[in-house]
Amino acid sequence: MATSADVTPGGGLDEEQVQQFLERVISDSAAAVAGLCTSLGDRLGLYAAMAGAGPIGSAQLAERTGLAERYVREWLAAQVAGEYVRYTPGTDTYLLPDEHAAVLADREAPTYAAGFFTLLQALYATEDTLAAAFRTGEGIGWGDHGTQLFAGTATFFRPGYAAALVPEWLTALDGVVEKLERGARVADIGCGYGYSTALMAQAFPRSRFRGFDFHRPSVEAARGIAAERGLDDRVSFEVATAQDFPGEDFDLITFFDCLHDTGDPGGALHHAEEALADDGTCMLVEPNVSAHVEENVHPIGRAMTAASVTVCLPSALAQHGPRALGNHAGEEAMREIADDAGLHHWRLAAQTPVNRVYAVRR
Repeated sequence: MATSADVTPGGGLDEEQVQQFLERVISDSAAAVAGLCTSLGDRLGLYAAMAGAGPIGSAQLAERTGLAERYVREWLAAQVAGEYVRYTPGTDTYLLPDEHAAVLADREAPTYAAGFFTLLQALYATEDTLAAAFRTGEGIGWGDHGTQLFAGTATFFRPGYAAALVPEWLTALDGVVEKLERGARVADIGCGYGYSTALMAQAFPRSRFRGFDFHRPSVEAARGIAAERGLDDRVSFEVATAQDFPGEDFDLITFFDCLHDTGDPGGALHHAEEALADDGTCMLVEPNVSAHVEENVHPIGRAMTAASVTVCLPSALAQHGPRALGNHAGEEAMREIADDAGLHHWRLAAQTPVNRVYAVRR
C-alpha cells in the first residue's frame, strides 16, 4: 500500500522537492532567530541611530547608542547577512538604506513594521502553556502573556491606523465624518493602548470618545498616552468588556482587530446594537484573511493565522463563551453574527493588505 511519502511514480521521495523544502525550513528558522536581532535593533535604537546617518562604523554606532561596540559589531554582521544593512569592505562601514529605515526606524511612518518583533518575545515565552492548552482545550487569557505582547500589538497596528483610519476608513462610512465634525459620541471597544481612540480624538475635537478594554494595564497605558497628547478633555478610558461596557446613544462604536478575540462576539455585537443611537454606525476592523485556508498562502495570511493559533483563539477560549472564532473566520461568519445581533445592514467599506473594514448598521 502506498504511503503519503510515496510522491514519485516509483514510490520513493522526490529528492529535489525534499531539498527545496529543507531550504525553506532552514530559511524560516534563520528568520525566527534573526527576529530577535530585529527586536533588539528596534528596542536599543540601533536602527534609529543609523537612519539618515550614511555609512557608519561599528565604533561610531556604539558611541551614538551608548552600547558595547563588540555587541554592536556582531549585531551588524547579522544585519548584513539578513540584507537589512549594507556593508562596504574597503571602508569597514555599514549603511541602513533610507528605504529600509522607513520600515525599521521611523515609528511614525505608515510602513513601520519593526514593532511586530516585540510581541514575539511574549509568544515564545508561552510555548509550554500553549502546548498544555492543545492537550486540554483550555484557553490562555490575554493578561496571561508578558507585557511585550500588549505593547507590541499596539505598536504593530498603530502605523496602519495612523495612515488609514481618519483619511480613508472613517470617510468610507456614510455620514460618520460629518457627525464627528459636528460633535459625536464614540465608543472604542477593545481599545488596548488607545492609539485608535487618540487618533480619532485628535482629528475631531468636538466629539467625545470613550475607550473600553477588559485589560486594566492596557487601560492605564491608554490613559497615560492620552494625557501626553493633551486629549484628556475629550477622551476617557475605562475597564469593561465588550458585553457590558456602559453608555448609550453612541453615534459610532468601533472594534479594532478585537471582536474575534472575544469569547462571545455575538453578545458583543448585541450589546453594541443596544448602545447605538438610532442612526448610529458600528465599524468592525478585522484581519484581511480568508476563512478558506488555501487563500491565506501569502505573508500576511501566514502571520495572521499563526497569531490566531498563539493568541487570538486561546484568548477567546479563555473567556468560556459560546463561540471562539479565531482571526480568520471570514466575512460570511462575521456578517451572520452581526445579523443575529440585530445589525442587518453590512458593507465592506475599505481594506488594506492587513485589514478589512466593515460598516454595520441596524
